[in-house]
Amino acid sequence: MTTPSDSTVNAATDAATYDLTSQISPYLDLHMMFPLLEYIDSLISTGSVSYSSVDVAQARLELLKPTHMVDYAMDIYREVHGEDATIPTEMEDQKAGVFKELEELREGQMKFDDLCRNVELRASLVNSNQWNVESLTSMATHEITAETIATYYKFAKFNFDCGDYQQGRDMLENYISLFASPPKQRKDGDGDGGDEYGDRGSSNAATEEEKTGNPNMYYLTSIDNALLNVLWGKLSCEILVEDWEEASIALTAVKTAIELLATTSKLTPLEALHQRTWLLHWSLFVFWNDASGKGLESMVELFTSEKYLQAVTTHAPHLLRYLTAAVLLCKRRAAKKAGSNSNAEGRRLLRDLVKVMQQCEYSDPIVEFVDKLTVKFDFEAAQSQLARCETVLSSDFFLCKQTELFMEEARVFVFENYCRIHHKIDLTTLGEKLAMDRDRAERWIVDLIRNALLDAKIDSEEGCVVMGTGSTSVYEQVMDKTKELTARSGGLVVNLRGYQNDIRREKIRMEKKANEEAEY
Repeated sequence: MTTPSDSTVNAATDAATYDLTSQISPYLDLHMMFPLLEYIDSLISTGSVSYSSVDVAQARLELLKPTHMVDYAMDIYREVHGEDATIPTEMEDQKAGVFKELEELREGQMKFDDLCRNVELRASLVNSNQWNVESLTSMATHEITAETIATYYKFAKFNFDCGDYQQGRDMLENYISLFASPPKQRKDGDGDGGDEYGDRGSSNAATEEEKTGNPNMYYLTSIDNALLNVLWGKLSCEILVEDWEEASIALTAVKTAIELLATTSKLTPLEALHQRTWLLHWSLFVFWNDASGKGLESMVELFTSEKYLQAVTTHAPHLLRYLTAAVLLCKRRAAKKAGSNSNAEGRRLLRDLVKVMQQCEYSDPIVEFVDKLTVKFDFEAAQSQLARCETVLSSDFFLCKQTELFMEEARVFVFENYCRIHHKIDLTTLGEKLAMDRDRAERWIVDLIRNALLDAKIDSEEGCVVMGTGSTSVYEQVMDKTKELTARSGGLVVNLRGYQNDIRREKIRMEKKANEEAEY
């Protein structure tokens, strides 16, 4: 017999067993690890995971060593060794060194920082196309050199390493603007000249368009490895200040930059693969905190695209957990958006997910739940895994906020699959499959029917659910039968051409042979 205490111990063991912190951490910036460790501390305090708080504090202390967050490191040192512990000399020396470097960098970048803060002068330089490194360094009046701008970038990174992410973000925005060419705001009356200036206006517009940078990359006019690092820094700052809307824009910028560098061979295929793997891990912060509701759909689209799917299957199979959870959570939402072809869209998402699962050597209760249900149709095993899913979800930093919604969607998923093979279902049996009592299961199904998510009715006398016919609409039938028609037609054309070429070659061979025989 399992006691409540045994269940708690088993849940804590499961949470520790399926904790992905160690697999994810190699692909994160050091500063991104601190929120994860803080969440682990909260799990330890509630007994949800079998870790030692001292070990976590020691890990945090090791992470702080390469940074400039010396005061924070001293606080953690006292937490590990006691409040009365003497701070090591090297930490005191590091603190003094940080303050010294801070003053040197502040002094070295002061001229450019003052110019950035002068709104009117900056606007004037932008309008005259002089807000760039080449123009600024050629003006003696501002006393700005290439070294001044380089120091400004170093100071931005220094602030980031000190934990001042907001200041680091603002400075990186200024730095990026030096290499960007956004579209100019047109003044009133522009483009309203008459026929005499019509052609000239079109020419100017074309020239203006040529000068505009890539809108998916902060309007940067070009990209290299150095600027790619700047974009990574911008994304890191947005994540750490938890500005998820701006983080989404920064994520797109980094993705665009990686693909441009890979296309122009400035990144080798292996380097591009590593960059994509890092981006997938950083994207977890953005997608799972997207309040607009579109984050998970964007995540599924990114993770299943060819180049990024390669990164998942070869470098990061553990990311299959997040892809699986995202598919289950956005499946019905995508179905509603697809309208009359909703069922087909849901099935497509699941088919794609199963293909990915077959390519990844990774498993946990979330992945196993989908596998047992959609591949093996083992409802008992699926129910067993679903019970463990709640523990895994609640102990995962990225998924914890979605635990209740996931469990609800998972129950709907179980119900959908169970209904495919049964016309009439006993409410008591169904309640067992959904981990509910009979009355709660009945209320749950009534809500589904009421919200038009289920074609069924409840027979109160027999205590069962009677499913509708579930006939596939004409539109879905046509889509299913014709969606691969183009590819199949293309294949037929290729085969026919090959057959014709074979006949032509055979005919030439026979004519050549006949001519040779005639000569003899």
